[in-house]
Amino acid sequence: MYSAVKRFFITGPQGKSQQSGHFNDSRWWLGLVLVTAIAFAATYLSHVSFIQHLGLSALTIGIVLGIIVGNTLFSRMATHTDVGVDYAKSVLLKAGVVLFGFRITFTQVAGVGWQGLITDIAMLSLTFWLAVQLGKRAFKLDEQTTILIGAGSAICGAAAVMATEPVVKAQAHKVSVAVATVVVFGTLSMFVYPIAQGYLGLSEHAYGIFAGSTIHEVAQVVAAGSAVSPEAANVAVIEKMLRVMMLAPFLVLLSLWQNRKQAKAMNGKATAEQANNDKSNITIPWFALLFIVASGINSSQLVSPDITEQIVHLDGVLLTIAMVALGLRTHIGAIRQAGVKPLLLAGCLFLFLTIGGYGLNLAIAHWL
Repeated sequence: MYSAVKRFFITGPQGKSQQSGHFNDSRWWLGLVLVTAIAFAATYLSHVSFIQHLGLSALTIGIVLGIIVGNTLFSRMATHTDVGVDYAKSVLLKAGVVLFGFRITFTQVAGVGWQGLITDIAMLSLTFWLAVQLGKRAFKLDEQTTILIGAGSAICGAAAVMATEPVVKAQAHKVSVAVATVVVFGTLSMFVYPIAQGYLGLSEHAYGIFAGSTIHEVAQVVAAGSAVSPEAANVAVIEKMLRVMMLAPFLVLLSLWQNRKQAKAMNGKATAEQANNDKSNITIPWFALLFIVASGINSSQLVSPDITEQIVHLDGVLLTIAMVALGLRTHIGAIRQAGVKPLLLAGCLFLFLTIGGYGLNLAIAHWL
């Protein structure tokens, strides 16, 4: 199994070398050194008390630092580091998504019961559907940006945006725009939810389900839950991790949907032989399936808690490195060109998550 996983990350799911000769290329090593150094700076800053109070994770700080360096110093060193930077934002990103599975156990999922499961499925489905409808029809956004913002809002913020990027093959600046929107409204949720709880009158368990099923990032869920009570925080985190676990099936379904659209687009343009080849070359995001495998290994306790803790720490480092690499490849001009529409889309989704999510939580709790 180890050799298969290693071969996947080095050669890709099709078995074709994506990094041939890169390991002996100075641009590969220098690029990795660059993104790793910035990632460690982001991790250090994330532990500063003031920044911790703001709820900014190393991932968020990493992409901000990456954008700053990418639009100042990186242009002078890009030719010497580009291979390693691109490796980090593709291969290391997928590795980080896989290892993210070690944060979840099936026991945690069972702990929130049918109410939590049905609530998460409903919120994920409706939020993403609404994102696609508003993004295309109301705001006339391109499909990649729409899907990225929808995934980030519906599932788990920046991590979902990053995991979705390889499936839709989005440009770096679109990823950065999507991450920025979920960070803005997810951070707002951290302050709005505890205040709203004083007026909503939900039990600690019900509030935890509500927060976990609707707030963007895991760290933001922790903050919003802890502001009410430890019990609310525990329920919120478990509910959120169940939502995170849905990332894998979401990516598989998204990949199938993308391939089906491409097949339809080819109708009338391709020969029957080409169409058959397209169907046989359906791209499955194998890193999403390995994410479920990682969750299963973690659930079976085949790995000791100490090693699991180290894996989770490594995962945080890999995801931060990937965020830095995305930031380095993001140009401010491209973000400025995207305009205010992505922010408006994310804002509409935020309103649906808070107001619509509250109503849906009450309805499901009453029904069950």
